[in-house]
Amino acid sequence: MSRHSPDQNPLPFPDTGSHAEPRADDHAANPAAGLHADPDAALAAPRLPRRDPRRPLWARLLGRTLAPWIALKIEPQAPAGLVDDRPVCYVLEDYGLSNALILDRACREAGMPSPLQPLPGDPVGRKRAYVALSRRNAAGTLNALAKGKRPPKPSTHSETLARLLEAHRADPSLDVQLLPVSIFVGRSPDKASGWFSVLFSENWALVGRFRRLLAILLNGRDTLVRFASPVEVRGIIAEDLSPERTVRKVSRVLRVHFNRIREAVVGPDLSTRRLLVDKVLSAATVQEAIADQARRDNSSNEDAWKKAYMYAYEIAADYSHPVVRSASFLLTSVWNRIYRGVLVHHLDTLKAAAPGHEIVYVPSHRSHMDYLLLSYLLYNKGIVPPHIVAGINLNLPVVGTILRKGGAFYIRRSIRGNALYSAVLSEYVAQLVAGGYSIEYFIEGGRSRTGRLLQPKGGMVSMTVRAYLRQPTRPVLFQPVYIGYEKLMEGTSYLDELTGKPKQKESIWQLLWGIPKVLRQNYGQVVVNFGEAIPLQRLLAEHASDWDGRPLSDDERPEWLSRMVDATAERIQVHINRAADVNPINFLALALLSTPKHAMSESDLLAQIALSKTTLTDVPYSDLVTVTPHTPAEIVAHGEEIGVLQRISHPLGDVLRVDDETAVLLSYFRNNVVHLFTASGWIASCFHNNRRMSGNTLLRLGRSLYPFLQAELFLPWDADGFVERLELTIQVFVREGLLERVGEDEGGIYQRNSGQTDEVFRLRALGHPLQQAFERYYIAISVLAKNGPGTLGAAELENLCQQAAQRLSLLYAPAAPEFFDRSLFRGFIQKLRELDLVKLDQNSKLVFDQRLDVWARDAKVILGRELRHTIEKISPAAVRPDSDPSVPA
Repeated sequence: MSRHSPDQNPLPFPDTGSHAEPRADDHAANPAAGLHADPDAALAAPRLPRRDPRRPLWARLLGRTLAPWIALKIEPQAPAGLVDDRPVCYVLEDYGLSNALILDRACREAGMPSPLQPLPGDPVGRKRAYVALSRRNAAGTLNALAKGKRPPKPSTHSETLARLLEAHRADPSLDVQLLPVSIFVGRSPDKASGWFSVLFSENWALVGRFRRLLAILLNGRDTLVRFASPVEVRGIIAEDLSPERTVRKVSRVLRVHFNRIREAVVGPDLSTRRLLVDKVLSAATVQEAIADQARRDNSSNEDAWKKAYMYAYEIAADYSHPVVRSASFLLTSVWNRIYRGVLVHHLDTLKAAAPGHEIVYVPSHRSHMDYLLLSYLLYNKGIVPPHIVAGINLNLPVVGTILRKGGAFYIRRSIRGNALYSAVLSEYVAQLVAGGYSIEYFIEGGRSRTGRLLQPKGGMVSMTVRAYLRQPTRPVLFQPVYIGYEKLMEGTSYLDELTGKPKQKESIWQLLWGIPKVLRQNYGQVVVNFGEAIPLQRLLAEHASDWDGRPLSDDERPEWLSRMVDATAERIQVHINRAADVNPINFLALALLSTPKHAMSESDLLAQIALSKTTLTDVPYSDLVTVTPHTPAEIVAHGEEIGVLQRISHPLGDVLRVDDETAVLLSYFRNNVVHLFTASGWIASCFHNNRRMSGNTLLRLGRSLYPFLQAELFLPWDADGFVERLELTIQVFVREGLLERVGEDEGGIYQRNSGQTDEVFRLRALGHPLQQAFERYYIAISVLAKNGPGTLGAAELENLCQQAAQRLSLLYAPAAPEFFDRSLFRGFIQKLRELDLVKLDQNSKLVFDQRLDVWARDAKVILGRELRHTIEKISPAAVRPDSDPSVPA
């Protein structure tokens, strides 16, 4: 369990201009030997001696004019593999006077030959030692498009490069080194650079001379010049291809190189929304769906195509680098105003594993801020933000457009029955996966209103898996992400929804009215933890061992596919929980919500927080879990500072409390981390109504109950692993004085103190977070037993359980809102069926045998007699169709 990580982002937020160092995969292998070399090796190469060539007068004059506006970052200072006594010809991506001057200055600073001096014999005939692959005729292209004409056709290769290759054929003694050089003006303007600096920063768009001049004036002091390793021209000539094929091959290899470097530095070219939509609409599966739609609607193929086109444009993102950069500047100010910064843990592990993979980010979903926060952090850590799946409800005027240009693509909440929409969406996702664009989606389907991870929905996971199986070339890596807050912007609306009010529909006016209120709040600190990545290949090996690696068509539906998708979604949730963070508010919620009036003396609160920290550190849940380094006193002070705690002065000692509304909100933050305290909560619950219990009984009951806790809380161990954690936790409790071993029998006899001692108080507080889960389980068993086998269907049982839980909350004691969450009862019933404790008969009714009675008897060990009696009394019986609905059967 870590408290700190080298890649964490301290307070306050970093400047938006921060970028990671170049990655090793930026110099991946290429068909031309030596084009990309290991950057570390390049940095270690010996520096070439500085040269002082005679540069043309115009170059010296323009260079001096340009000098105040340009500051260079050169990577590396001496390219690996460059032979000093052989001529060098530099290769640029585009022609341009500014590029030539920047290259000349970079060569002088790096002690390399000048590109403005001719090669020996001037084989290119230009009195220069550089060539460019293309001339970006931005003005001509834009003018043609504006007039509705076809843009000028670009040349297929550089004539100068062709002349250089031909000169090598004619002169065997000529041996020039081609050195590719990438130049980026305004790669990462800092937050003080202003709006225009962002607009004119480097991207994939065609630019004219005037725009390039503005880019230099605004962003020239953040210019990156990246040298690659040289290409051996003589080796290419030795392949004995025809002159035309040789120049095409060299041009293609160099273009691939420049595209890869540009993608690594400024991100992939995602501005081609129209081209991506065209690919989707031309796919065979979509074409087939269009034909089927036309037949169903009894319309023309053209009308069905227009409908598919509308769907595609409704879905597709329209990524814009200037918008992303602009948003990062704006968000930096917002984050620093409303948050105390963000801590990031374990990102370096992702950076090491990511090269060569299609990354699918799968974060927990607790706030609308999740979308913005993760993309912002990735961008500021030098990683291209992902395409984000967003609900169509967020496609609001203005805001929806900004989000779409930030990488969001919108999907409808329900696509059942719309085969055409489903085909378009699946193909769009497949194109993203095949294109290597990272994706982000929330497998919970919506924001959690209770703080727990929701049961996953497999729709997007299935689309991702199907996309990979159709074209299994780029391996897929699922990256779970835990996002933890100390305060939620949506807290009030969540409270309203949990108390029965309908969910408010998002609107642009609601957003605008909410901005001033948000900016006046202090939302504490946010922690983003990157969990253990999940390779799709590993999951396929586990659940699809008979798959031979061949591509599967869209019509093929192997029997293992559904099972593997469910297992993948389940594992993602487990890995999110394994990367949890425990912040000060989590500790306060765990302690204060365990008391009837949500209040504690200051000394008791400090002791309870210290005990919770001890159980986490002495029996670690995972090495990826992080815990706040603050002391209990600092945690209490922080709670008061952000308005969670109220201090009531008293002569016998101050009392710290939370009001009723805050207590309901705090249950959210307790639920964020309740899974971390499963072992300690189970042991403490066993001693809630029992003073003494044998160790063997404690472990046996824990093993019996564990499958239900595992399904509800996404726990990572098998039953044996959980029992091992129970044994370790018992040792901690004995050491801390909460339990005492009094028997020497095998397994031992353990007992708690009698009466109302501090140790008993702390033990009960530890067990409280799980107590209501056990009550829910007993409600379901009691309702089943009262109605008898073969009486209730699964949906009927869910409904009756929910009613019983609501009534229990009214009669017995107030409960957290999730206590009567129907989905939790559904999960419990499903687990009963998986364990064959209940089954469906031929009438789809639930039947059970005496094993359920044994399980119910075990539950009595945990729950008190009064509570059991109340549950059994209020457990409803089903109303039979032939009886009076007002009278229970």
